Amino acid sequence: MVPASYRVARRRQETHDSWTLELEPLREELEPLAPGQFAMLYVFGKGEVPISVSRLPQIHTIRAVGSVSAALCDVRAGDVVGVRGPFGTTWPVEAAEGADVVVLAGGIGLAPLRPAIDHVLAHRERYGEVVVLYGGRSPEELLYTAELERWRGRFDVQVEVAVDQAAAGWHGRVGVVTTLVPRADFEPDHTVAMLCGPEVMMRFGVAALQERGVPSETIYVSLERSMKCAIRLCGHCQLGPEFICHDGPVFTWDRVEPLLRVREL
Repeated sequence: MVPASYRVARRRQETHDSWTLELEPLREELEPLAPGQFAMLYVFGKGEVPISVSRLPQIHTIRAVGSVSAALCDVRAGDVVGVRGPFGTTWPVEAAEGADVVVLAGGIGLAPLRPAIDHVLAHRERYGEVVVLYGGRSPEELLYTAELERWRGRFDVQVEVAVDQAAAGWHGRVGVVTTLVPRADFEPDHTVAMLCGPEVMMRFGVAALQERGVPSETIYVSLERSMKCAIRLCGHCQLGPEFICHDGPVFTWDRVEPLLRVREL
């Protein structure tokens, strides 16, 4: 429960409201995070928020949507923040070995999925087809554009990017990211899919994958809503019998789909 002190080693702006922080321990180093897990990042005098790891061991991409996340985005190299963790469940990178892997991300949802992509590409020979489908509201809202180009340049990864709207000069696809699913090259009954982004995007993304024939039990989603304490104490993130901070944030779709159908939850 006591945060460890970490120094901001590097800070990089990704979009107009998103920043990536690379953290280094001042003294004690916490247990390493795994792909899909999150840490509680604490800004002294402001509070703490759950932030998924966007690259191991302690790199986090943060979007300024509240007072604490905005304060995190305002820190400078050399500043000290508090870190608690690791918390949460992981992406099934080991269970997916031998299968095709489809990664479907929307907006800042690419950040929690990047460690899973890193792992798959670092052990490329263990997987079948690898597909990365990413969408954003506009070209200016896309994360990690240089990495997307580098992944595509490997020639052993299918990378497709779409934006909801674009001005002149954009030569990529225009449309919601879920429209990329029917064109992707993978074997549906031999696929593990991982999704992160707005819940509405994940709902339609799952529907598109299921229409292709991907089983619900091999579709994984990250539900990162309303998490507050990280230890299922406060109840903010309770979804029926599940506590997202403890039982998630990564779930199989067949486990949470019945709960997401209940509007009051």
